[in-house]
Amino acid sequence: MRAICLYLHIHQPIRYREYSIFNVGNDSNYFSDSYNGRQSNERIFRKVTEKSYRPMLGLLLHKMKQQPNFKVSFSITGTWLEQAERWCPELIDTIREMVSRGQAEIVGETYYHSLAFFYDRNEFEDQVKMHAETIERIFGVKPRVFRNTEFAYNDQLAKWAEGAGYHGILAEGWGKVLGWRSPNYVYRPAGCHNLRLLLKNYRLSDDIAFRFSNRAWAEWPLTVPKYQTWLDDACLNGNLINLFMDFETFGEHQWQDTGIFNFIDGLIDSWLGQYENKFVTVSEACNLMAPVDEISMPETVTWADTERDLSAWASNSMQSSAETDLYNLREAILATHDGALISDWRHLTTSDHPYAMCTKYWNDGDVHAYFSAYASPYEAFMYFMNVLRDIEYRIAQK
Repeated sequence: MRAICLYLHIHQPIRYREYSIFNVGNDSNYFSDSYNGRQSNERIFRKVTEKSYRPMLGLLLHKMKQQPNFKVSFSITGTWLEQAERWCPELIDTIREMVSRGQAEIVGETYYHSLAFFYDRNEFEDQVKMHAETIERIFGVKPRVFRNTEFAYNDQLAKWAEGAGYHGILAEGWGKVLGWRSPNYVYRPAGCHNLRLLLKNYRLSDDIAFRFSNRAWAEWPLTVPKYQTWLDDACLNGNLINLFMDFETFGEHQWQDTGIFNFIDGLIDSWLGQYENKFVTVSEACNLMAPVDEISMPETVTWADTERDLSAWASNSMQSSAETDLYNLREAILATHDGALISDWRHLTTSDHPYAMCTKYWNDGDVHAYFSAYASPYEAFMYFMNVLRDIEYRIAQK
């Protein structure tokens, strides 16, 4: 038996607008779409819906109806669900149908797609609980497998997840950590007894997520037969292929005219067309085999940038200042018992905000600029801090 575990991460941040110092104390509509800026949340969400969410969800559901053995796993942030409920609720209906068919699993995470684990453990646990309650309310299931924002993983997180009752956890299968070992097995996190660790096969995943449309890539164009050969070769060193990537790979990062939808459609049929091949959810993957070894990651590993560390969110003084000032307000915020104020503050914990303040250069810098709604990292920082000053003002008025 050979299995693919296809996991797709669904997220859209709720972006703060170009918030001037002159707005502080006068206007608390940080996320309002009425200003029609280029970072308008509704405009972006509807655009990505047409390019990615609607066609890809439609394709996946169609394949499930065609192929009962096709399964997929999603992680879905609370910020995405808020926007989908407001502007495109039919997207949620499609995912709900997949879950009800038993062919889709929802993975647990932080509601606000935050890096709170590294700043305030109590806030982290509150956001994980909020997310789990939201998933149960909307989809009627409780997450059994956990992934942290941006796959930010270390041994401490694994111990927390086991203590919280999760059955499995996801992480990047970074070669510098694995060494000679293959990501195509189930592992046990260091210091844990029952928790299962699934590691992304980053080469095969990134061939689709990042290299598929790159005409300078030596393997372009990537065809289903070629990729099937790579999967067959990979199975010589473990029979579990974890393909983990952003949902927006399909239609947004790799546009429709690249052939990405036809590729994934054909790949599903090609894989299931071979004897004993199957797709599994993350929980099923955890149960495929006993852990073959223990993996230790004392230092945090993520799935971002060439370093695969936290530097995308914590490599300069702007990011450090913004996050420190933000989390220092937590106790005062919660003490207000003001739901709207607490919600505004928590939306600022979304990791996309410090990501937009990153000042890296070369290839990583290009990626950061692509995902940013602001003209520069310095503007992203300035608007963020202005919002934070207004939040402080609102606390003082209580």
